[in-house]
Amino acid sequence: MKDLVRSRTSLSEDIEILLNAQCKMEAEASNKYLAMASWLDRNGYKFSSEYLYEQAEEEREHFLKIHKYINEVGGVAITPKIDEVPQEYDSLKQVFETALESEIAVTHSINKIVGKCRQLNDYATEQFLMWFVEEQREEEDNARRALELFDLINPDSDTGKYQLDKAIGKISAAE
Repeated sequence: MKDLVRSRTSLSEDIEILLNAQCKMEAEASNKYLAMASWLDRNGYKFSSEYLYEQAEEEREHFLKIHKYINEVGGVAITPKIDEVPQEYDSLKQVFETALESEIAVTHSINKIVGKCRQLNDYATEQFLMWFVEEQREEEDNARRALELFDLINPDSDTGKYQLDKAIGKISAAE
């Protein structure tokens, strides 16, 4: 049966495997952002927590978009098992350093899939992924901007923490 299904799709097995791995990565990113938002919320960073709650939902949407695409083109989308994510952070800055590292890893992963699509002449999947390429540029920019704010606003005072939290909360609105 697998051979019959495989013969009815233009999606190569290699690309399907990479897309399913990307689904897992997006679902994990959603969980990471949810845990980060919860930590921020518990520690009084209301604006930043709202920003990361939104990011968690966006990452879930990215997961679903890829998951549905795999099925749409005749592949088999796998619902991934998600490992435990960190629940505690040492500081507001560490949260956003972790977020930037995560976004860079996702960018590299998307680029790897695009490269494989080009190697296998899978233009449909490459075109589908171009939305993610642009999205990752924006996501990395937002994460970098959050970290840049630490250089502009002194987080060592209560007022500075509030101003930093407020400024980070406005990042996605500035897009």
